[in-house]
Amino acid sequence: MSQQEASRPRKALLPSIAVTGWKPLFLRWLTLPTAAIGALLIGALIIAAMGANPLTGYHALLTGAFGGSYALASTAVKAVPLLLVGVGICISFRANVLNIGGEGQIVMGGLAGAATALALPNLPRIVLIPLVLLAGCVGGGIWGAIPGIFKAYRNVNEVLSTIMLNLVAVQLMNYLLAGPMIDKSESFAVVGRIPQTRLLSPNSWLPIIVPGTQLHLGVVIAVLVAVAVYVLLRRTNFGFRIRAVGLSTDASRYAGMAVKRTMAMALTLSGAMCGLAGAMLVFGSISHRMVTDGTLTGFTGSDGYYGIVVALFGGLNPLWTILSAFLFGGLLVGGVSMGIALNVPYSSDLVTTIVGLVVCFVVSLDAVRRRSSLQSGPTSLRELLTRNWHPPADGSPGAAPLSTSIQPNDDATAPSVPPPVPELIPADPREALP
Repeated sequence: MSQQEASRPRKALLPSIAVTGWKPLFLRWLTLPTAAIGALLIGALIIAAMGANPLTGYHALLTGAFGGSYALASTAVKAVPLLLVGVGICISFRANVLNIGGEGQIVMGGLAGAATALALPNLPRIVLIPLVLLAGCVGGGIWGAIPGIFKAYRNVNEVLSTIMLNLVAVQLMNYLLAGPMIDKSESFAVVGRIPQTRLLSPNSWLPIIVPGTQLHLGVVIAVLVAVAVYVLLRRTNFGFRIRAVGLSTDASRYAGMAVKRTMAMALTLSGAMCGLAGAMLVFGSISHRMVTDGTLTGFTGSDGYYGIVVALFGGLNPLWTILSAFLFGGLLVGGVSMGIALNVPYSSDLVTTIVGLVVCFVVSLDAVRRRSSLQSGPTSLRELLTRNWHPPADGSPGAAPLSTSIQPNDDATAPSVPPPVPELIPADPREALP
């Protein structure tokens, strides 16, 4: 059999999803912009119902977010934690592990980074800055690994465990910042002890890139991290395992993948990204301290929740999440200017309302897109691996595993079903997954 003939079964496996007409174009490229426009239109109706001019409000929003170098820098800085949390959400959600604990992981990353800077203040900048950022990753990663292990090995619902750990994190932060890590300098002893650290070492501050603005090195680092995560998910065997486990744990077990370990690692990496965001909030801040008002939002600014919206709006793609984070950063920064310009009751809640509307539209339209994809043909790993496959009639054990580069399965309960026939698998299975 010639090489050309041998490649035909593989090509025949992949379903043809090229459908003519406007619907595929809309579902692929126009879904998310439509969600944003729909949310803004409903937001305009709400502003009008409050007796204000929507055009005035949105003009102030755009000007406050993108109207000049200082506004652009403020938007980029605000986008940094949103991007890092969003990238972490891309990792965990791709593995079908829902990380709702970004708030707590941000806090733990900030605490770990601040504690490192307080313990080693005299290190040179070239050493201390990477060290405090790494400490932030470790703090957030540990806080993400706890629910990840519970989910993988004890089947504990990760939504509940991550939310509960958020509450634990805020209480731990309140204790440390009001006790062992509190600023004990005389200036603060006069007016009362504020729950915050002392001024952190200047060697730990993120360098300002553009003088006269708040634009710091964290913006560049966050973009590079997003690119690295994209490469991890799309161009490595570990990223392939994450996406495969997210699509079908059963098919992943058949292929010999370490399903439990992959799920735990996905949530650990997600927590590490959120922890890095917490370190950025501390060392890229104007005060150069870690301070709280006793609540999670007092330190995080709800970035742990906004990051979920950013990731969803970016289609769980780390590269598109860069643009999504910048847009949402502008929405949050410009929302302050919009509230001042409108001067109506509850104007500060308008941005939160618009973000909530974006979530509703994105989730709804994404459900339509997924349903359309299912109708066009098999898209999951399980379907791709098992379509038209039948056990050998002679009782032979079947073909070799999917890839020798995949680690052996660590699940004792893996079903004893033979792997699929290699001819029914695409030449590069990583390209078959979304």
